[in-house]
Amino acid sequence: MSGDEVPLDEKARRMRDLLSSFYGPDPSMSPNPPSKFAPLDAINSNSFNADHYLNLLIHKSSLEGLLQRHVGMAAEIKNLDTDLQMLVYENYNKFISATDAIKRMNSNIMGMESNMEQLLEKIKTVQSRSDGVNTSLFEKREHIEKLHLTRNLLRKVQGKLFSDSESIQARAEAAMLLKQLDFPVDSLKEKLFEKLEQSLGDLQLKDEDISRCLLMSNDPSKLENHPESVAATVHEASVQEFVEAVRAYRVIFPDSDKQLIKLAQELVTKNFETGEQYGKKRIRAADLLAVLRMIWKEVLLMDEVLHESVLSEFSLEAVQITVKHHVASRFSHLLHDISDALTKVYVGQKEGMEEFPLQVALGASKKAVLQGSMDILLDFRQLLDDDLELLVKLRESILNWVQEGFQDFFRELHGRFLLLSGRNNSSGQVHGVVEGTQGDRILASLVLVLAQLSVFIEQTAIQRITEEIAASFAGGGIRLYENGPAFVPGEICRSFRSAGEKLLHHYINLRNQRISVLLRKRFTTPNWVKHKEPREVHMFVDLLLQELEAIKKEVKQVLPQGLLRRHQRNDSNGSTNSSRSNPLREGKLSRTNTQKARSQLLETHLAKLFKQKVEIFTKVECTQESVITTIVKFSLKSLQEFVRHQTFNRSGFQQIQLDIQYLRTPLKEAAEDEAAIDFLLDEVSVAAAERCLDPIPLEQPILDKLIQAKLTKSLSQSAVSS
Repeated sequence: MSGDEVPLDEKARRMRDLLSSFYGPDPSMSPNPPSKFAPLDAINSNSFNADHYLNLLIHKSSLEGLLQRHVGMAAEIKNLDTDLQMLVYENYNKFISATDAIKRMNSNIMGMESNMEQLLEKIKTVQSRSDGVNTSLFEKREHIEKLHLTRNLLRKVQGKLFSDSESIQARAEAAMLLKQLDFPVDSLKEKLFEKLEQSLGDLQLKDEDISRCLLMSNDPSKLENHPESVAATVHEASVQEFVEAVRAYRVIFPDSDKQLIKLAQELVTKNFETGEQYGKKRIRAADLLAVLRMIWKEVLLMDEVLHESVLSEFSLEAVQITVKHHVASRFSHLLHDISDALTKVYVGQKEGMEEFPLQVALGASKKAVLQGSMDILLDFRQLLDDDLELLVKLRESILNWVQEGFQDFFRELHGRFLLLSGRNNSSGQVHGVVEGTQGDRILASLVLVLAQLSVFIEQTAIQRITEEIAASFAGGGIRLYENGPAFVPGEICRSFRSAGEKLLHHYINLRNQRISVLLRKRFTTPNWVKHKEPREVHMFVDLLLQELEAIKKEVKQVLPQGLLRRHQRNDSNGSTNSSRSNPLREGKLSRTNTQKARSQLLETHLAKLFKQKVEIFTKVECTQESVITTIVKFSLKSLQEFVRHQTFNRSGFQQIQLDIQYLRTPLKEAAEDEAAIDFLLDEVSVAAAERCLDPIPLEQPILDKLIQAKLTKSLSQSAVSS
């Protein structure tokens, strides 16, 4: 193995080992001392054992291997000797060069000592002259330093004076400092007041300030670590800073009172405007009082430094507007609540959520009117009982506002009733909500609820409200005559009594209009002159009875029952439940002559008119029986008019006879005035006979058979549907 085949890293390692062995370093100082546990055959270790290594090599290697190892080791020894010799020569040359360099340094240093002494003398001379200059300029330098510090201070103060990040109080302190430094602050007055005016936006009341105020007034224990508490504390501190700034500016600028008063009044005005807008919301009087107290506290703080501004008197007008608008808004919200309660008529009937939607809507509306009025009276009472100085001065005005508010509220409510009922020019607003057949039904239902609600207001609500006003809100200031009375219960009662009657009649008219549409379709569709022989009761009778049943269901939900006063006719009047006792048919069965039959009908009807005096249309009362009876009467009169406009053949007349006879029993059961119903049904029969070309009625057995068949069919249909 030749030396050229030894790897480079191995040669470098051996070179280090040669140097180490040549200079003989202490093995104990080596960072990597040889391990005590190195193998005995490691040739480069201190623990190398030649005998052991040779024995091991003889045992493990063949003869050829031993020869190769011998050749390689001899080459390595030769290389190591050569490297060691070269290393010795190189180090010797370096030692010679180092010796020469030391000799040259010794010769050069010998001349530097004298030069250093000369340099030291010159330095001492310069130092002495510098000390003399410093001594002569000491006083001037100190003066310049003071001026420089003053200049920096002025820059810092002026920067603070116009910095938007600084508080109002810090700016005022900076201005005071400038004045103490004899700085001409008058030149800065315009800018300072401009900054002060701009800061008013940050001082105005905000929603978080009002929220914190209400939180503190309701439950002060909730303020701890509350974010709104921190915001409100900052607001209070800002107001205090503004007050201190005003105090400082009055000292700095003695002629600035008018400007400061203007700024203070502007701040107070804006805060009261915020309170006014808040008072228009749906809030309690206690919440409004808490806001007014907070504003009043700020007014008193500013009034201490600006006595000439008379901010307390200036605030009285602003509080007056705020409280007046709050009172008006409470009545407006009450009107809205009543309207919402009435909308349950629409929702309940359209969606079918309630079994008795009209009853629910009426109950909610009554509660909204009476309980809502009692609640706002209780709320207004807090305004009267509060000891806030401004409210004490407004006590008489508050009494007037409450009484006027109720008077105006009921006037507006009366107008709202007319609007919802569709009786004024703005009825399109209602018809836009209710359209079509179902819409007409809902509108009529709403009118019925409004009628009964008007009666409730006139008979109950006004009395309770009047008693409460007399107990807690009596008195009031002197009102001008042209303004009208504050609260006149009699006028309101008359208004709603009239409204109740009009709305009740309006409901009856709406229902009769719907029935008239049904009757018009019935009588204008067929050709009565060519009518076929009747085989059953016409289906329009079912539709009419269904409509009356729906009306009855509505009326029972809304109106109270009246006294039972059923007017019946005796036998002498010729009207009972039996079709045989009908005087329209007596004496006709044996007659075949048309003229004789018609004459007999007319004679019988005239005889009845002379024998009895039937009062057909009486005053409508707000009861179930009265309304249903009136609607039935109007329906029969409409039926009579439609009959008078047609011409019938014998079959058409008999069909009318059959339908009228079938209607007689259910209509008399629905209405309380049986005599009037009998009379009107007879009127329809007479009108049909007069307009008939051959008025021969059906025979009694056939009439009874057809009616019985209709009754049986109706019962079976009812059983199936149930």
